[in-house]
Amino acid sequence: MLPVARDEEVLDDREAIRPGDTALLIVEDDPHYARVLLGLARDKGFKGLVAMRGQHALTLARQFLPTAITLDIFLPDMLGWTVLNNLKLDPNTRHIPVQIISLDEERQHGLSHGAFSYMVKPATTEDLDVAFERIKTFAAPRKKRLLVVEDNDLERQSIVELLGHDDIEITTVGTGSEALQELLDKPFDCGVLDLRLPDMSGFELLDRIQAESNLRDVPIVVFTGKELSREEESHLKTVAKSIVLKDVRSPERLLDETALFLHRIIGDLPEAKRNMLETLHRSNEALRGRKVLIVDDDARNIFALSIVLENQEMNIISATNGRQAIELIENTPDLSMVLMDIMMPEMDGYETMRRIRNNARFRSLPILALTAKAMKGDREKCLEAGASDYIAKPVNTDQLLSLLRVWLHR
Repeated sequence: MLPVARDEEVLDDREAIRPGDTALLIVEDDPHYARVLLGLARDKGFKGLVAMRGQHALTLARQFLPTAITLDIFLPDMLGWTVLNNLKLDPNTRHIPVQIISLDEERQHGLSHGAFSYMVKPATTEDLDVAFERIKTFAAPRKKRLLVVEDNDLERQSIVELLGHDDIEITTVGTGSEALQELLDKPFDCGVLDLRLPDMSGFELLDRIQAESNLRDVPIVVFTGKELSREEESHLKTVAKSIVLKDVRSPERLLDETALFLHRIIGDLPEAKRNMLETLHRSNEALRGRKVLIVDDDARNIFALSIVLENQEMNIISATNGRQAIELIENTPDLSMVLMDIMMPEMDGYETMRRIRNNARFRSLPILALTAKAMKGDREKCLEAGASDYIAKPVNTDQLLSLLRVWLHR
């Protein structure tokens, strides 16, 4: 009998970590690279933890609550995006700064989902040294700085009251030119921006921020009552980290998004603010009323998945082949998610996903691939074909709901 392949172990400092220590969790499936990062971390005064799988990383993060995390995107058991989203959905871990180090050049996606910064492999030793110094500086205890750009006095005051507490310092301005001056004068950790300003549009201000290399990574949350065209929304997604539309749930959303980018410790906030965030994050809140397409050639699988999702008050439509799925996607404007079986006759799930992604309208539609195989090659093939994430059959209900919450929360 062949021996079972095991992950090569990297000896880290977990046995020596004590409360109050500065610890770095390194999430990396290449043992050689993990050792390089561990050595650099120790040189900077961190004690190091190493996880080679996403699930192990989440367990260590919750157990040790490290000072910061470095995260690779391609892991054996789940995507690094899933790890990042799980960390940011958990009130106990969402304040921990996450530095992404990966081959995957989706910088804007990482930053908009709460990553502290993004570095593309292969990174030189000098690049890594600078990155670790940034992590160390960012993680040091200090008040975070928030810039609020809003020309209406009442709106500005209500934002300050909503977000204010003694863990952050808030600066408010009423024009785009003042905002740009403040950003250039001193460092900010996050900004809140209304699109309607007296001297320039919010779009123009965002473009000018992006043009300044040292301001490009400052997370800007757009908080607006303006009805956005598809072109405007698409443009904002490339220059802002988040868009919160002013509606009945907008105060909670604004508090949630800014807390994410300011890396606020949720447990340290006043009770009223904690309650607002807990209400927003209630387990099925992100799922209720969302429309999901289930694509599977076996009606029994569609039925079983439909029962699970309808119990979460989700709306289900289904297709039994790829062509039918593409037609439904093109004609269902309020579709939130697709669950795609891979093994289907005629057009398999890989080909169906490739055709869906060929249409620019559906580039960001979350597609969760359901596959009977959990081999590394199949996982990578799913992602190359356009899957947002991946889950092996038989589907574990808790894991499926967790993934849906991760992809639909924001």
